[in-house]
Amino acid sequence: MNVRMMTSKDSLIFEGCQIVFLCFVWYGVSAAGNVIVKELLNDFPFPLTVTLVQLFSVWILSIPLLHFWKVPAPEYLYQNRIYYLKVIIPLAIGKFLAQLSSHVSLWKVPVSYAHTVKATMPLFTVILSRLILREKQSLSVYFSLLPIIIGVIIATVTEISFNMVGLISALLSTFGFSLQNIYSKKSLKDISIHHFALLAILAKLSWCLFVPFWFFYDGIDIYYNTKYHSYGPAKKIFFYLFIDGLLNFLHNVVAFTMISLVSPLSYSIANSTKRIVVICISLLILRNPVTNTNVIGMSLALFGVFYYNKAKYDQRRAQQKEHIIPLVRSEPSLNTLNLGTIKFTHPDTDLISRHHPSYHTSRPFYNGSIPNYASKTYKNI
Repeated sequence: MNVRMMTSKDSLIFEGCQIVFLCFVWYGVSAAGNVIVKELLNDFPFPLTVTLVQLFSVWILSIPLLHFWKVPAPEYLYQNRIYYLKVIIPLAIGKFLAQLSSHVSLWKVPVSYAHTVKATMPLFTVILSRLILREKQSLSVYFSLLPIIIGVIIATVTEISFNMVGLISALLSTFGFSLQNIYSKKSLKDISIHHFALLAILAKLSWCLFVPFWFFYDGIDIYYNTKYHSYGPAKKIFFYLFIDGLLNFLHNVVAFTMISLVSPLSYSIANSTKRIVVICISLLILRNPVTNTNVIGMSLALFGVFYYNKAKYDQRRAQQKEHIIPLVRSEPSLNTLNLGTIKFTHPDTDLISRHHPSYHTSRPFYNGSIPNYASKTYKNI
């Protein structure tokens, strides 16, 4: 027994250390990726190219990952073309547009402000869940959205490097990722596909669908821009693109691993903490100017996100109690049962009585359906 307790305790400690380690890796990779993307877009203002490079990296690097993890191929998905066309392809398009909008926002506005605007994700999640899944929220959940909205408004009004295209792009990106999260969870549940396989499929489809547009949009501009023909700038840009693709792949893998290890509430809290880390590190490294009022707006928005997570947790607990309490109240008490009046019937009583005429019928407890074995020995039975 002590061995079992120690084994269970060691397992919990190992899992806790694993989650803490993944959180540190997740925060570090996300912060480094955002800083590198910002620096890359300052020297190389082609967000479409950056998005396609990230998707291509996820697609290519997922191939050895799927083999190493021994993820089975989604045969049902390949056989069901209607589901593939109605759900998977729109998901891939949404993933591309959300990622592209995110890069446009990082190009136009500081990283700290872009992530403050992305704190509005609970607002979009509540609205989309109501429209798509018909989910109703508690009053405290709706109330928790107020500090998020007020904080983003304050941060927007006081942002020194404000840009309308950057604000709209950040909102579109947040909307796209919220929609993608809802439909991705639905797909994982409907077809029982592994999350790594879904990630690889979406990345491959996104890249294949939109790479033709690159030739007519970014490809022509890059080809005729002599700045990128020299060895020095081209080498720096290729290095940034390679590192950014690798970090984006690691970010997706760690994020999906966290989803499989922790509860949705724990994941939301960890994601909110990650946003704070990204904002702080970007302010320290990139040194973009901020005012005190701007910091207050960011803090208020992030506080609203934590308050939203707490409200969602309380709502789930209340819903679980509502489902459990009626069952507990409806359980019969053994002290109130009158076993002498209970009659058990069998759907084939007539058939049984023909084949087993020795059934006891004098006591109401047996009711002609259960044999009276009380007076027989084990051998006779």
